[in-house]
Amino acid sequence: MATSKVTNLSILDDAVRTAGIQDAAVTAAKTSGVPTLFLPNAQQLLINGNMKVVQRATSKTGLTNGNSGYWVQDRWKWLEFGAPTFVQTMTQEALTSGDAFTDGFATALKLDVTTADASLAAGDGLMVEQQIEGQNLQMIKKGTANAEKLTVAFWVKSTKTGTLIAEFFDHDNSRTCSQAYTIDTTDTWEFKVLNFPADTTGALNNTNTTGLALKFWLGAGTNYTSGTLATTWQSETAANRAVGCVNTTDSTSNNVHITGVQIEVGEYTSSDLPPFRHESYGDNLARCQRYAYVISGDNQVLGFGFGKGSDNVVGPIIFPTTMRSAPTTTTTTVGTGYKFQGSKSDGTGQDQNIDGSSNVLEQAGTRGITYKMDGLSTVGGGSTGFFRTNSASAHILFSSEL
Repeated sequence: MATSKVTNLSILDDAVRTAGIQDAAVTAAKTSGVPTLFLPNAQQLLINGNMKVVQRATSKTGLTNGNSGYWVQDRWKWLEFGAPTFVQTMTQEALTSGDAFTDGFATALKLDVTTADASLAAGDGLMVEQQIEGQNLQMIKKGTANAEKLTVAFWVKSTKTGTLIAEFFDHDNSRTCSQAYTIDTTDTWEFKVLNFPADTTGALNNTNTTGLALKFWLGAGTNYTSGTLATTWQSETAANRAVGCVNTTDSTSNNVHITGVQIEVGEYTSSDLPPFRHESYGDNLARCQRYAYVISGDNQVLGFGFGKGSDNVVGPIIFPTTMRSAPTTTTTTVGTGYKFQGSKSDGTGQDQNIDGSSNVLEQAGTRGITYKMDGLSTVGGGSTGFFRTNSASAHILFSSEL
């Protein structure tokens, strides 16, 4: 059976005030019995915990050895290591029933095994993870005498019953702490609340690089399971990281679903856990766009440009929010997938199609990039106009992921 949740709104006072919401709103919410509050930016350590934002795609097939990366849900990385032979499909699942749905979650991350790996090799492993900037974690006071405990809560459903592992990994100090949880009933949403102790060793760097990563192990070879589970913080010992973890990839009948993931500062149970802090889609998207910004589909304006030579145009693309670092750019090559529209220096109009291979990133910063598009004909200096996409398949990804 799924673990019950009883919300105690009184513990939200400090977080709400931090978010700048008036006490009157808190009082009204308490007296009305509202189970969750709309609390943007109120001590949210995780981003897109409801799996709602999917800028890149709604599904990705053929995930196997060598395919670690960000594919579907923003901020959630599919990560394999070793040389596994399983193949998975990762999707954004629309929920219409079940306990996670009735708790307010309309989407989930789903992993579906399409080729099984019944016996993982010693060095093989599979997880989904989210990495968090160290500068966003200073309030947990890790590495000091006042270090805080952490609580991780989430909804999970799996056709494979048994033990799974959630782990915090400290990238700055190579320290780990893992907690086991059990899938009790096949194909049933279950709510899990896990407590992690404070770590008085190893302060996190106050930078835009990875401080902690929250990892959900979904399979591991003996290199990661042959020791004693590291339920207290310790220096990384591979054998202690995922002890007891079942292999969720051992059958093509296996699926794993996760949503409603939250990290709370402090130690909580299901009876006093703060409610998941739902954001508007716009606020959630903006937080995701610090790490990835995607322009896709037809008739999307990229930016203005001007003729730099006889066959190319340069111009800026301004990002909607400051990115974590200067991003890399990946452009889908589509025949006539992009278009430059404007006028030549002699005042005559021009309307020229180009493919994605002609997009060249010249300079990148955290607020925008300067791009150049080659392969145009008779542009000439002094030409002006704008670029837009010209195909439903057009896709430009700016990535500064951790």
